[in-house]
Amino acid sequence: MLIANFIIQKMRDIINHLAAHKTLSSTEAKLILSDIANGKYSEIEMASFLTIFLMRSITVEELSGFRDALLDHCHRVDLKQENMIDLCGTGGDGKDTFNISTLSSFVTAGAGCKVAKHGNYSVSSSCGSSNILEYFGYKFTNNEINLQQQIAEANICFLHAPLFNPAMKNVAPVRKALRVKTFFNMLGPMVNPAFPNKQMVGVFSLDLARLYGYIYQNSNKDFVIIHSLDGYDEISLTGSFKAISNTSEQIIAPSELGLKAVKEQDIKGGAGVDDSAAIFDNILNGKGTEAQNNVVCTNAAFAIKTYTGKSFEESFQMAKDSLLGGKAKQKLNKLVEISKL
Repeated sequence: MLIANFIIQKMRDIINHLAAHKTLSSTEAKLILSDIANGKYSEIEMASFLTIFLMRSITVEELSGFRDALLDHCHRVDLKQENMIDLCGTGGDGKDTFNISTLSSFVTAGAGCKVAKHGNYSVSSSCGSSNILEYFGYKFTNNEINLQQQIAEANICFLHAPLFNPAMKNVAPVRKALRVKTFFNMLGPMVNPAFPNKQMVGVFSLDLARLYGYIYQNSNKDFVIIHSLDGYDEISLTGSFKAISNTSEQIIAPSELGLKAVKEQDIKGGAGVDDSAAIFDNILNGKGTEAQNNVVCTNAAFAIKTYTGKSFEESFQMAKDSLLGGKAKQKLNKLVEISKL
């Protein structure tokens, strides 16, 4: 029996099993990730395990098992909020856009929604959500009282993944050295330690959108899963995108939202953290280009729509008011202030 053997087998046996084009059950996947969380394997062993999944598709059972292991090991946090949303992308699309989901999170908070933002340092791009918030002076914390104050007063808190999940912390050096997307990119949005009841998830492939759709349909969340058909893990407005929710599955063109399509160079990010922070700050101060503002507000609008049940048109206007009226910037300032208390 494979499950019984996996409890005592070494990583080389697991690698041989996977290299023979065999898959893992959800129970087996959960056991292996639990061992990673418990520090059982060396960095070389973890790198080998991650690399196998770069060469073959992950199954629903494997992804579900990995997710369950991370949730079992995560340090849960009670934010004292019944209604919360997370805006989180998988990353790994290789597009190097500016920090769209992080900006959209502040715009969503400025529109009155409670945002439990889960994030991490960049692995495969130049600047992740943790990089950008750290740049602006945010102090990472897993102090429950401080996080409760953040979301109560700023409408948003930030949950830096390594502080809440030991498996992510253990594998972080390996991911940093590899600098390619791994199945941990796929897992990040699924393992928010605050367990928000609503979520907007951007994913880097159509296959992963389908996997997420299957898994999330069996959850109690209100959700929307986004994938732009030209490869972005967010609504890029460079072309049509797929949106999978509790009630529908649609392919939507920018023109159907009353918006112009944008060019790839219109949403490019910076060369590093300093450049990315400058773009972030410029947009948050209401000085972004029309293309930048529309992309941010469209992503925020889908989150607001998921949170409130309002139409896209109403949600988009709320997002514009938040961004251009300075409410989103106020939320960032308040968040940073509270994090230092």
